[in-house]
Amino acid sequence: MRTIDQNQIRLSTAPMMDWTDSHCRVFHRLLAPHARLYTEMVHANAVIHGDRPRLLAMDPIEHPVALQLGGSEPELLAQAAKIGAEWGFDEVNLNCGCPSDRVQAGRFGACLMREPRLVADSVAAMVESCDVPVTVKCRLGVDDDHDWDHFLSFIDTVADAGCRMFVIHARNAWLKGLSPKENREVPPLRYDWAYQLKRERPQLQIVVNGGIASQAEATAHLQHTDGAMLGRAAYHDPYLLHQLDVAWFGGEVRSRAELLRSMRPYIEDQLARGVYLKHITRHLLGLFAGERGGRAFRQVLSEGAHKPGADWSLIEQALALTESFAAAEQAGAA
Repeated sequence: MRTIDQNQIRLSTAPMMDWTDSHCRVFHRLLAPHARLYTEMVHANAVIHGDRPRLLAMDPIEHPVALQLGGSEPELLAQAAKIGAEWGFDEVNLNCGCPSDRVQAGRFGACLMREPRLVADSVAAMVESCDVPVTVKCRLGVDDDHDWDHFLSFIDTVADAGCRMFVIHARNAWLKGLSPKENREVPPLRYDWAYQLKRERPQLQIVVNGGIASQAEATAHLQHTDGAMLGRAAYHDPYLLHQLDVAWFGGEVRSRAELLRSMRPYIEDQLARGVYLKHITRHLLGLFAGERGGRAFRQVLSEGAHKPGADWSLIEQALALTESFAAAEQAGAA
């Protein structure tokens, strides 16, 4: 049973559909050198039969990076896990938490929490097929199932199949009546279940996820679990990742502008390969969230990145305008 180095799971970014593509992960890696990064969920069938260079795109700088798979057929998941490991991913994670109607129709995601034996069979097949750790991301339960023993039985069944690490999105998934967005916000958070799971199953690695929005909140979770996974907060306020990385692992705090300029070689390389600037800059918009000039930064990139010929100079223009706001504020304070 393969485990993951403890330092690699203290800080991680959540898999987020349409957001955590390779460009986003490269940006997050520059912000947080020690974080564990996760791909968007990819269905096992897509990995097997689809456009792998696009679906499994990964820059070497991203490591350690995990591939999240969706699916419910052990044989297909095993095949996809093997492919993922061969493509260089450091972990394969099975999604047992997504509540969308499309996912439910395919009998995977959160509804798998009602089928622990199937999840265990899938994990066992994946463990057998690949040489990287196989992990599971799940909820506390579905709909009105608030039974601790039922949740613990799910964890034990899957752990017995070879899963040593669980990412716990610490709320239920409501399969009827809520959108995926509402499912991230409406069901109440119960971090205490993740904490209790770690106490009762100390041999398992437990990472807590859901609603973590500040450095203080993330740090508090480390007192009870092995790690904290940030989703929307990491995307909308990515500088938080840098602050956490420095606070937890050491190093010097770098300015937002310095961090962004360190991405120039990657961006110019991607532009030379024919990638449009807008596909990269959409992940950068929150870098100055809450800062003087942050709105101007977003506006310059949003209005200019889609235009033909948009290149690094647009980012410098956005930075210059943002820095002028900061300079004006300092002059006023003086």
